[in-house]
Amino acid sequence: MISLLDIFLNFLKIGLFAFGGAYAVIPLIEEQMVTNTGWMTFTEFSDLVAIDELTPGPIIINSSTFIGMKLAGVTGAIVATLACVIPGAVVALILVYLYQKYKEIPMISEAIRILRCMSVALIFSVLIKMFLSAVFPQGIAAYKSINIPALIMVAASFYVLKKFKMNPLLVMLACGGISLLLSFLSL
Repeated sequence: MISLLDIFLNFLKIGLFAFGGAYAVIPLIEEQMVTNTGWMTFTEFSDLVAIDELTPGPIIINSSTFIGMKLAGVTGAIVATLACVIPGAVVALILVYLYQKYKEIPMISEAIRILRCMSVALIFSVLIKMFLSAVFPQGIAAYKSINIPALIMVAASFYVLKKFKMNPLLVMLACGGISLLLSFLSL
């Protein structure tokens, strides 16, 4: 069994280094939960991201609560959530104070611009991983195992979102419904 202290320390690390907004924290959670600790598989993590997108609230809080619950029940959910939120709140208060005091310094503006670029790169890396996992379930080397329905849904989703400016939640629900229907039809 995973101790509450292990849960606390791992989510404390996530909370301390979660910079760049909701989507920039996804690679950090993935690295900590899948790669470093092995507490989740990448498939479970992908499912978690999908659930996070469908539920209201910040992704980091939803993720920590869901993972904490999976690992140690309600107590684990509380410990993981608090460990994730408290350091971020303290760091945010300190940074807001410092930014207000020193925002006119050119080096500070440049550092913020660089952090934005890094956030985009982190988000894109998870997007690529999730795409490859959905479209090539047996790995990219097994090109004969391409999940054609997933590839079609990815392309159709991008098209519908871009062309018709549909609500992403509706597109995600439609894809989920189509995936459920295809699984019942064994496709």
